[in-house]
Amino acid sequence: MQLINQTWDLLKKEIVLEWRSKYAFNGVLLYVVSTVFICYISFNLNPGFAGSKSYPIVWNVLFWIIILFAAVNAIAKSFMQEGKGRLLYYYSIASPQAIILSKTIYNIMLMSLLSVLALLVYAVFFVNTVADSWYYFLTVLLGSISFSTVFTMISAIASKAGNNGTLMAILSFPVIIPVILLLIRLSKNAMDGIQRSLSYGNIGVLLAINVIVIATALLLFPFLWRD
Repeated sequence: MQLINQTWDLLKKEIVLEWRSKYAFNGVLLYVVSTVFICYISFNLNPGFAGSKSYPIVWNVLFWIIILFAAVNAIAKSFMQEGKGRLLYYYSIASPQAIILSKTIYNIMLMSLLSVLALLVYAVFFVNTVADSWYYFLTVLLGSISFSTVFTMISAIASKAGNNGTLMAILSFPVIIPVILLLIRLSKNAMDGIQRSLSYGNIGVLLAINVIVIATALLLFPFLWRD
């Protein structure tokens, strides 16, 4: 019960701080909109491309590339922006499990909102080729959760190594590549309108990766926190 209360209080703190500054949200939203607009202009330079068979594949892959880099920009600062004084204060009032959980939940909420907005902006600029929109929307939410859990844990590790952004990219690479491959496969099935039951196995693997990452973060973060 104490863990839940501490997590809830820290989560409210994260939301209040973001609501006051809106630094992460506005910055990443600007990145998403500008990137989509640039891609839209690039596609318009070749009007015949929208009618080609490769358009749905590029449409899908390009969307996940945008979301991936948006997640890196939004979540990389989870621990890197925290000063030593604030971290010491957290150490005295809350457990390390509550801190990592609150960061993870907040990042999931932030990335889910940004991903939905990005999908809406994407649908405005590009021709929608998705056959099963609800299933694609579910895949986007699963992707937001997966990116949030992975990058939050990696951000916590990198913050203890001198806030090294390069280290975060290197550590996240082996975990994020299987996640991206699963997400592209799931979203491609949604675009083609393939029967949903054929994708349940991939969804199960994706959820298993999230559970493993969260469990690993809960086990390892207390040791990082003591350093």
